[in-house]
Amino acid sequence: MAEITTSLSIGQVAERTGLSVHALRFYEREGLFVNDVRRGPGGRRVYSEDDVDWLTVCIILRASGMPLPALRRYADLVREGAGNEEERLTLMREHHEHVTAQIGRLTQSLDLIRFKVGVYEDLVDQGGVAAHQCHAPSPSADEERTPLLRHEAVVE
Repeated sequence: MAEITTSLSIGQVAERTGLSVHALRFYEREGLFVNDVRRGPGGRRVYSEDDVDWLTVCIILRASGMPLPALRRYADLVREGAGNEEERLTLMREHHEHVTAQIGRLTQSLDLIRFKVGVYEDLVDQGGVAAHQCHAPSPSADEERTPLLRHEAVVE
């Protein structure tokens, strides 16, 4: 049974991935596609489902903060094929560490925001009564987060 290859226009791929036509052209120029973008009649770009799947991986990695040079390197390694899995693993482990640290920072920020929401909800519920002094978390707050909260309380 012959394999059927779906041909998608640049507009269709833009719609399916959420990337702009400009961004798709940029990704191509930057060498971020694993396969060369094919050209149809009249020189128009033609994409496959595999291209859309790969773009989905790229979008997720970029959204997680992977820099373009690292993404380009990853695409190069995938394009090269088998035999470089150790380098791919190293690249992904480094990015994993970056994302984990980023999540830690965001969690710390979210803790502060939740605390402040609670303070202001209490203020609003009390009709603006002098709860202005409630800038620091209770003594039971996580020790690592307390310095940030105390510092923020001074700044307010």
